[in-house]
Amino acid sequence: MRAVQFASFGPPGVVHVAEVPAPHPGPGEVRVAVRASGLSTGETRIRSGALRDAVATRLPFRTGFDAAGVVDELGPGVTGTALGDEVFGWVAPASRGANADHAVLVAWAPKPPSWSWAEAGGAAGPAETSTRVLDHLGLVRGQTILVHGAAGGVGSVATQLAVARGATVIGTARAAAHALLSSLGAIPTAYGPGLRDRVRALAPGGVDAVLDCAGGTLPELIAVAGAPSRVVTIADLTAATHGVLMSRPDPLAAHALPLAVDLAASGRLRIPVAARFPLTEAAAAHELSETRHAPGRIVLMP
Repeated sequence: MRAVQFASFGPPGVVHVAEVPAPHPGPGEVRVAVRASGLSTGETRIRSGALRDAVATRLPFRTGFDAAGVVDELGPGVTGTALGDEVFGWVAPASRGANADHAVLVAWAPKPPSWSWAEAGGAAGPAETSTRVLDHLGLVRGQTILVHGAAGGVGSVATQLAVARGATVIGTARAAAHALLSSLGAIPTAYGPGLRDRVRALAPGGVDAVLDCAGGTLPELIAVAGAPSRVVTIADLTAATHGVLMSRPDPLAAHALPLAVDLAASGRLRIPVAARFPLTEAAAAHELSETRHAPGRIVLMP
């Protein structure tokens, strides 16, 4: 089968499609014929070598954490799922490999009928990350959260999950993405200098939490939040020097999948898709991801 991988660190051009043996599910796992899979900004940083000291990476590295597809093999002990079911979920974080013709899912849920394959393929990763961080922050109804980088793949989902919890969301993004944020239920504002003053004008009572999806501005985000303990980042490797938690998927928030299904059924969760690329154009997808200007998720499709 075909799978996207890279055998050396470097620019997007090191990403290529290779012919590899098809995987098979182990106990409690399912295999899917992939219809769509997500591309994360984290993997572009792994590929570039920026995270080589932070993330153990064995080369060649097969990319892709989340996918959606049709179940075509069941592992021992799997119940409640049948061959032919349409599902979305994620692969084992250590092995990855969702950007391929077939992928073995270790966690999955039924694909919501309202989602396209592209939306479902890009849903599981952002849903897991957002749920994990919002749980850590203890975000509840009536609170206010700043989502920094709210128009990206994770930020756009985190915004909706926070709104579903009854929180007020202020989201930073480029001006071109402000309409998207408004449609997701957020109050949009700009990046850049003066953020603390802009947030204060929008939330005179202050914010209760900050989710940083963009990186690079932790001191200002701490000033907005009032304390490092009220900030969680998924993007800034300098977090520890500022006393901020950098959230990692250990353990994974498996309850994110049924939550996403329920919210999708009630029309409260959609997955903005910035672009779709065939597997053979994975390098171009990485190039777009590195611009950090893609509003929503980038997905790869067979």
